[in-house]
Amino acid sequence: MKKVYKPTAAELEILSVIWERETATVREIFEVIGARKPTIYTTVLKTLQIMDEKELVERDKTNRAHVYRAKIKQSDTGKQMLQDVLHKIFGGSALKLVQQVLETETTSADEMKKIRKMIKEAEKQTAKQTIKKENKK
Repeated sequence: MKKVYKPTAAELEILSVIWERETATVREIFEVIGARKPTIYTTVLKTLQIMDEKELVERDKTNRAHVYRAKIKQSDTGKQMLQDVLHKIFGGSALKLVQQVLETETTSADEMKKIRKMIKEAEKQTAKQTIKKENKK
């Protein structure tokens, strides 16, 4: 069975650049991260080499500048990390998680409207699943 690595904070920072661009060179990643905080080029390079070994990214070696692409999806990584937070910090309670987000982050009226729509869709899905379970009995 293949070992699944959870990205570190530094690896997530690099992945976020790659996810946004789809592909990126070490120089491009270094410039984006360097604009946010002091960063050393060789640290970005070494982290990418480690990420390649962990199979978090893949490297296209056909050009002089190596181009990196993510091997893991942003959505899958987000779901995995969110599940960890949900269970480790909030005891599996989605209510407590959402409450924390709403208390911590400023939410626009448009975002609240979209959240309500998502809740309605989730309620419909839950109702459908309940009906299916009851029909199987």
